Amino acid sequence: MSAGNIDHGTADTSPADENTPVRHGSFELRVHIEAPPERVFAAFAEPELRTRWFKLPGPSRTAEHELDFRVGGGERARNRVLSEDMDERIEYRSRFVDLEPAEHLVYVYEAFVNDVRRWVSLVTVRLAAQDGGTRLDWIEQYTYLVLTGPDGEQDFAHLRGGTRLFLNGLRRVAEETRQWAPAGLRDPEN
Repeated sequence: MSAGNIDHGTADTSPADENTPVRHGSFELRVHIEAPPERVFAAFAEPELRTRWFKLPGPSRTAEHELDFRVGGGERARNRVLSEDMDERIEYRSRFVDLEPAEHLVYVYEAFVNDVRRWVSLVTVRLAAQDGGTRLDWIEQYTYLVLTGPDGEQDFAHLRGGTRLFLNGLRRVAEETRQWAPAGLRDPEN
């Protein structure tokens, strides 16, 4: 697979009943990153790297981000999107369930828009050394609690598309050729 290719499969496992208020589904994305698994994992774990690719919509000056990268810890990000006809407060809250450096991450997150919990997801990220870089598998199982349309298709497409954008940013940050070493091995002069 080329470095720019992301494969995905999706499945909505919810009943087709219009009265079902909750919709479930899942999708998988795979991407090859030209960096070792340790560097890819660091892009999740180190706040200065994480905030370069994990960004909520809205201006940087209003963005807030907190990261406690450990099992039982979590992440919180907030921002506000303002335009002529829109004022949305967006919030992301996660909790890390399992972390194995350079191998995998498992976490749950909630997404809020204007203080309404829209969806909850369980995410598994698997990292494997492959072809001089890293194969990253992103598996996300989601539960939508509030849909923007009658069938949720726009919501599901938005979630998959937003995740692809995050992975493109992750790839860019992890592949940068600036001096890099795992935390604790860095030269304090650089």
